[in-house]
Amino acid sequence: MAIILITAGLVTLTVGAELLVKGASGLARSIGIPALIVGLTVVAFGTSAPELAVSMKAVLSGQADIALGNVVGSNIFNVLFILGVSALVIPLSVSSQLVRFDVPVMICVSLLAWLFAADGVIMRLEGALLVAGLAVYTTLLIRMGMKPLPPSDRNLHGSTPKTPKRITVNAVLVLFGLVLLIIGARWLVSGAVDLAVFLGVSELMIGLTIVAAGTSLPELATSFVAVIRKERDIAVGNVVGSNIFNILAILGTSAMVSGDVGVAPGALHFDVPVMTAVAVACLPIFFTGGRISRWEGAVFVVYYIVYIAYLVLAASMHENADSFNRTMLWFVLPATMLGILISLLHGLRAHRSRS
Repeated sequence: MAIILITAGLVTLTVGAELLVKGASGLARSIGIPALIVGLTVVAFGTSAPELAVSMKAVLSGQADIALGNVVGSNIFNVLFILGVSALVIPLSVSSQLVRFDVPVMICVSLLAWLFAADGVIMRLEGALLVAGLAVYTTLLIRMGMKPLPPSDRNLHGSTPKTPKRITVNAVLVLFGLVLLIIGARWLVSGAVDLAVFLGVSELMIGLTIVAAGTSLPELATSFVAVIRKERDIAVGNVVGSNIFNILAILGTSAMVSGDVGVAPGALHFDVPVMTAVAVACLPIFFTGGRISRWEGAVFVVYYIVYIAYLVLAASMHENADSFNRTMLWFVLPATMLGILISLLHGLRAHRSRS
């Protein structure tokens, strides 16, 4: 029954999120909002709706570990797996705005979440600050989106006739999508908790893996379709925007609703730092030539596999878990940072040559 609930929950969440994004995008365009703003806000934030629904349900049910693990695990999954797989299909172009503004914001909010979690709990006031940060970020996005776009980005602007029928249809899609999200979240959290109890695995582990990857399916589907259609900027922007929303809106709202969100020592000492590290790694990778190459995408995917392998070893208390951890910290990570640094220097040299 737990597996059935998880499967039904994931399917319902995915369908609900797709309806929500489709309806919200159509509604925004119908009332005259630029398509660029829709892509950076409605699409990115809308695909994070499953994470919001699951975390709210988990917090209200007293499973704070699932709420935190869902956010942290989703952010890691978004960068390492979704961007990695997308880059393996087609090398991803990255706009200058993402490098100058959105990725630094993602890094800052990740560091802020780590700072708030350092004492073992994210308090209500800290949650309110995160939500306020979302309002500031969205306002800045709208202002930036209203500025004239370069010719290469004008294809992001589109409009839909402002007909009452179209507006009504899109509003119904949004409402129906939200209902499916609520139902799917209930099934998924219930199944995840039952499965954790049955397998003797911690709720944090389930939140970091099954729930996190499952609720990120809308981001995966959106980015993959964008890559296939060669809308590479949307594929990257969707992931970055979703990660920012996950921390500011979902983690912030969870802390405000519950009064505080407890942070397990394992998450504080490993998972939250990993989430921050992958956010920081995006900046030099995105900067090098304004793209994510196939080899960089392959590195992302391999790291996600390694991350999941470590979680499994740690959850099963395998005797090699500590050795695995030390190898990652003292060999693999420094070697990767060296490779990124070399790539960054090469990109700077190429940029100077072009100048």
